[in-house]
Amino acid sequence: MRKETVFRIFLVMFLCVNLAVPPGLMAQEANQGTEEKSAFRPEEIEQMVAPIALYPDSLLAQVLTATTYPLEIVQVARFVQQNKDLKGEKLMEAAKDKDWDPSVKAMLQFPDVLLMMNEKLEWTEKLGNAFLDQQQDVMDSVQRLRRKAEESGNLKTTKEQKVIVEKETKVIVIEPASPQVVYVPAYNPVVVYGVWAYPAYPPYPVYPPGYVATTAAFSFAVGVAIGAAWGGYGGWGCGWHNHGGSVNINVNHYNSFTKNTYVNANKYQVNQNIKNQNWQHNPQHRGGAQYRNQATAHKYGQQRPGGSARPTSSSFKGYDRGAGAGGAGRPQTSDLSRGGGRESAFGGAGKGGSERASSFRGQGSRSSAHRSGGASRSSGGGSRGGGGRGGGRR
Repeated sequence: MRKETVFRIFLVMFLCVNLAVPPGLMAQEANQGTEEKSAFRPEEIEQMVAPIALYPDSLLAQVLTATTYPLEIVQVARFVQQNKDLKGEKLMEAAKDKDWDPSVKAMLQFPDVLLMMNEKLEWTEKLGNAFLDQQQDVMDSVQRLRRKAEESGNLKTTKEQKVIVEKETKVIVIEPASPQVVYVPAYNPVVVYGVWAYPAYPPYPVYPPGYVATTAAFSFAVGVAIGAAWGGYGGWGCGWHNHGGSVNINVNHYNSFTKNTYVNANKYQVNQNIKNQNWQHNPQHRGGAQYRNQATAHKYGQQRPGGSARPTSSSFKGYDRGAGAGGAGRPQTSDLSRGGGRESAFGGAGKGGSERASSFRGQGSRSSAHRSGGASRSSGGGSRGGGGRGGGRR
C-alpha cells in the first residue's frame, strides 16, 4: 500500500512538472484574451462622438482622421499658439514646410476646433483609437446621434448649414449652406440629443474655446472662409453608402490642397485615376503614440511585445486598414466625461488624463524640434524624397 501511495505521488508530480503551462505563456494568453475583448461598446462610442456628430460631413471626416495622429495635433496646436497673429491662408503658408499629415495640417483652417482637440487630448486620443479599430461602428454612431437630434427638433437646415434626410436610407447628411464658408456648430450634447440613453456614459464635455454651455440647443461659431490654400472644401467626406459609412477622399480637392500647402507636395498626392478613395491611416505620422491593442499595432507594423515597447520609425510598415470588430466586449471606463480614462497610448494604465497630456505635449516638443532639424537638412533634396511615394502616404 505504501509503495502504491508513493508511486501515485510521484506520478502526480511528474505530470505537474511536464504538462503544466509555463506561467509566462499563461500570462501572455491572458493578455491576448483581454485585448481581444476590448472593443468599445456602442454607448462608449456615442459618448465620444457626441460633441462632433453634428459637424458638416467634410469637417467631421477630417476631424476623425486627424484624431488618429494625436502627437501631431499637439505640434500643430503649439504652432497656432506661437503664430497667433496669422490666420487662414497666411497661417497655412507659414506651415508649408511642416511635414504633418494632411488631415492634421488642414485643421489650421479651423484653429478653434484644433485647440479644442489639443485641450481635450485624452478624448482626442480615445476617439482616434475607436476610429482606427471600429470605423464603421463610429460612423453608425454618428447617424444614430443625428437621428436623435433631428427627432428632437434640434437639427435643421439654417442659413449656415443644409440638413438632408434621405427618404429611403434615412441617412442624414450635413453640408455647409455655402461651399465658400463653413460654420462650425457649437452645442450642448445633453440638450441637443434629447434624453440621453446612457446615464453611465454621459457625453464628453468637449467645446470650442470660449463656448459656454447653456440651455440653448444650437449655435454657430464665426464662419470660416475657405480660401485658395484649401483647394475647395470637401477633400474629406463621409461615404455613408459604403457599408454604413466610411471616410473617403475627393482626389481633386485633396491633391489641390497638398499642392498648395506643402513644399514637397508629391509626397502626399494620391492616385488621380480614382476620384473618390477610401482614406487610409498612415502609421508614419503616428509618432510615439502606441496603438490600443496588439491587433491594431500589428496591422500597422508596430511591434509591442508585452504591450510596453515603443515603436521606432523603422517599425512602421503597413498602410492598408480595415473596419474593426463590432461593439461587443468588456466595458472601458464610464467616467470619460470626468477625465478618468484608464488607458492611454502614451502613459499606460493608472495615469490620469492630465499626466498623460503633459507627457504627450513633451513628446510633441521633442518631435517638433527633431523634425525642424530634419527639414533644414533635407530641404535641398525635396524632389528626391517625394518622387517614389506618391499615393501611398496620406
